[in-house]
Amino acid sequence: MKRNTLLTTAACILAFLSTGQLFAQDEAAPVMPAFETLTLVDAQTTASPYKGQFMLEIQHRFSEIKEIKDIFGIYGSANTRIGLSYGISDKIMVGFGTTRKNMLQDLEWKYAILTQTSKMPISLSYHGNAVLDARDSKYFGPEEDYQFAYRMSYLNELIISSRIGDKVSFQVVPTFVWFNAVPEGYSNSNASINFGGRFQVLGFSSIILEYEQPLIDTETDVYPNLAFGVEIGTSTHSFRVFASNYDYIVRNQNIAFNSNNPWDGDFRFGFNITIRF
Repeated sequence: MKRNTLLTTAACILAFLSTGQLFAQDEAAPVMPAFETLTLVDAQTTASPYKGQFMLEIQHRFSEIKEIKDIFGIYGSANTRIGLSYGISDKIMVGFGTTRKNMLQDLEWKYAILTQTSKMPISLSYHGNAVLDARDSKYFGPEEDYQFAYRMSYLNELIISSRIGDKVSFQVVPTFVWFNAVPEGYSNSNASINFGGRFQVLGFSSIILEYEQPLIDTETDVYPNLAFGVEIGTSTHSFRVFASNYDYIVRNQNIAFNSNNPWDGDFRFGFNITIRF
């Protein structure tokens, strides 16, 4: 009797373990993220800090590459943004940044809607921001017409990324930007689509590329952005150096007001540093 009971129990345990293995095989396996930093060059990625983690980002753009006397833009005027982001959860991020040009103060947020796995081919995140232009009120028209709301702009975008194998990652970012007030010749509503990619060439080193196409016609020419460079990363730091024709850093202004034509060679050197802690 005991022998039969033991055999029955053993059979049940084996059946349970087999079922567990079948379920485990059905579960989606995790995939390395397409990107590990908040931004590639100028555009956001699907990456976010983990719960309780901070990410510090330093973004710097030199002046336009012109002549050797200013060391190809290094001695000219520059623009810098410093931003700090925090992971409220593994899916939700908030951040704040300040930018030298136009004294821009930005509050941003990101939510991971989908995460790439062996069964889900993409990651999908929503990213948004609210940006305050903190310059003197004289930059916003006649004093008698001034309103605080004229300082504000807003961005909403979806970020779709995918990692293909061990070396290739790419993303597509459709974006909508709204300005409460703009100079004559520009549009309050703006849209663009950004394409970005990364190809790992050696260890922690990668080639990075970006192209952004504005989708709204304006009286004043607004040009696309083309950026290319290299990324060197570790588990806690990432350093990207590149050439780009965007100079505002904050995407709201870049999408709406970019006057640098990449097809005429209006490039500038820049770098992004990301620190995780």
